[in-house]
Order: sequence, then C-alpha cells, then structure tokens
Amino acid sequence: MPTEYINTLVVGGGQAGLAMSEHLSSNGIDHLVLERNRIAERWRVERWSSLVANGPAWHDRFPSKEFADCGPDDFPTKDSVVAYLEEFAEEKKVPIRCGVKVSKVTKAADGGGFIVATSDGQIHARNIVAATGPFQIPAIPPVVPAHEGLTQIHSTAYHRPEDLPDGGVLVVGAGSSGSQIAEELRASGRDVYLSVGAHDRPPRRYRGKDFVWWLGVLGKWQMTSPPEGAEHVTIAVSGANGGQTVDFRRFAGNGITLLGMTEAYRDGTLTFAADLARNIAQGDANYLSVLDEADAYVAREGIDLPLDPTARDIGPDPACVRDPILELDLAAKGIKTIIWATGFTQDFSWLDVDAFDAVGKPQHENGVSSEPGVYFLGLPWLSMRGSAFIWGVWVDAKNLATHIAQSGRHGA
Repeated sequence: MPTEYINTLVVGGGQAGLAMSEHLSSNGIDHLVLERNRIAERWRVERWSSLVANGPAWHDRFPSKEFADCGPDDFPTKDSVVAYLEEFAEEKKVPIRCGVKVSKVTKAADGGGFIVATSDGQIHARNIVAATGPFQIPAIPPVVPAHEGLTQIHSTAYHRPEDLPDGGVLVVGAGSSGSQIAEELRASGRDVYLSVGAHDRPPRRYRGKDFVWWLGVLGKWQMTSPPEGAEHVTIAVSGANGGQTVDFRRFAGNGITLLGMTEAYRDGTLTFAADLARNIAQGDANYLSVLDEADAYVAREGIDLPLDPTARDIGPDPACVRDPILELDLAAKGIKTIIWATGFTQDFSWLDVDAFDAVGKPQHENGVSSEPGVYFLGLPWLSMRGSAFIWGVWVDAKNLATHIAQSGRHGA
C-alpha cells in the first residue's frame, strides 16, 4: 500500500480534533483527522447514562455552533453532546476517518516531517497534532487487591445503579463525577459512602449568574497555571438536577456517609485519613472566596445584579464530619462495590518523538511542543485553566493553527 501524504495529521476525533480541523480549514491547511473509534467515543461509552454537562449550553460549546436540542441555560445531556459534535463534523465537512488507529509516529529519516503507522496504512505528515484529550487511561489506585471479591470499577465504567451488584457502594473521589454518581446512587436507595479529598466547591449560581460566567469575568478561566499547591485539586460542580451547588452537608443529610481520603486496605478493612473536616472547610473557604470576589466585582463595576442573601448560609457539620470514620469493615457495612472516581493518566506511547521529559510529560509552550512540527491540544492547563473545556480547546486550536500557518510548515 503506497504512503499517503498530508500536511497536518490530527490524532483524535473528539472536541479537540474537531476544533483543530475548523481552524486548519480556516487557514487553508491540508489536513486529516484520524479517530480510532467514533466521533466523541468517550462521551458515548465512558459516561454514565444520566450525565449532563457541568456547564450551561451557552458556555460549553464552540463559538460557531449552538446546541440544537436545549436552551442556552440548560445543561446538555451526554447524548446531546455526542449529537452536537457529530453535527459539527458534518456541517464543517471535517475530513475525518473513523475506525483508524495510530500505532506509532516517528520522525522521517530525511527530517521532513513524520512517518505515521496506522491500521489503515502509512501516512507521511509534516505536522502532528495530538488531540487525544485529557481522559486517556482511567486511574485506579492499587489500594484494594483485585482478588478480594469486591466489584471495583472506574467511574468511566459506571452507567446506572441497577447495573451494580446489590449492596452498598463506596465512591472514592468527590469531584464532579464522584459527587454526581454518589448522589444518584443514594437516590436509588443504595447505602453510599463517599471519600472526600481536597476540592474546590464553587457556587452553581450566584446573584443570577452561573459560576462559569463568574469565572470568566473574574479572569479565572484565563489563569495560565494553577495556584501553588493546588495542581491536583479537583472541582466539585454539577449540572445535574437542573444545576445545583454541590453541598456535602446536604449529601450527608440525605444519607450519604462522608469519609476522608482513602488510605489503605487490610483484611477487609479500609482506612481513611483524618482530614475530612479540613477538606470540607477548605471547600467552604473556596466557595466563600468566589462570593467575595463576585461581590467586589459588582461593586467595582457598578453593575446591577440581585442580592443573594442566603448564599452564605452554611449549616452545621453533620455527625460524620464531627466524628469521622477512620476505619470501615466493608463486609460488615454490606459494601460490595467500589467506584473509583480518581481521574486519569495520559498515554502518548504512540508518539515516538523528542517532545517529552524524563518521566513522559509533554514538553510544550501553549501546545507547541519542543519537537518542531508536533503539537498538543486538549490537555488541562495547556495554555490556561479553560484549555480542556470545549470552548477553551477552540481557543487553543485557533492559536495552534495560526502557528502552523506562520511556521513555514503548512505547504505541501
């Protein structure tokens, strides 16, 4: 099979790859998008059935297309997001091939680009855009041995309560995914335990505006690096049930038992750090700080937004916070399932180029890698806090396409 030649090859057909295609087309750059499965595959198979987006439709979209099946203040369902990205690809005539896996990218022997081995033959590309996103390999900490007889799954493998074995459920991780899953399981009648680590807990809405609007006007989406010490702090926010502020005290009042960070396992017993009260308090502090900054912004700008007098009402700590559980006999509590909402690791083993440090971390500046002609897109904090979001990846894609157009590497 003869080698195919293309100027820019985009690997990944999710939101990052589609955004990149739009801007490459706008710059007149010949390109191809390869997707090993289907467009938006992770939205299809690695999300639970009731999932909705964490931001309203007016915000979590590309600037060039609105959602067709929900209002601007609604939170799109997972099916809505899949349909949106499919329609976008069709409307923009994205040159995408699905069902094609990239197995290896290496530098061409003559230095003129890269040789790409795929399941559909070999491609020679002058530029490579790694648009495989931040959610690549589900990370499950090696805490509970697999042979212990418990059902252990990552949050990506959870779909609905009735799919789980009978009995109680421990959810480890209280960010957006863990919080929503725990609340859904409790509403289904399950006994639920939720292991809560360090987190930010913004208000869903304040003074008539969604928190994504506040993060915009307060300049937080444009932050170029996380605050020191908060590189891995998760964010507890949800669009479920019409969009509500995540309130762990409310969770406890509804019967969810809160626990500190999961530490170790031995002989059927899990142990937890004595950090629950501190984690809850730090989440409260983050919540109140957003309110303070929002009020200061309103006063400074002289804008007319309604007061929200009950927003600062924080109830008393529940018993599970005041007197935390530090050990949990899983069998005695009837816990038969652990759901690990513990994030992801990245896999760039297919990209054999000089664009990584000694531990395999991509080396780049705003997505432009240390290897000329190789670009990264869709990673958290690529250029700013918003880089991994659908609107943020659009901004980064535009900048990368401009870089390619100005680099002299955009010709045939």
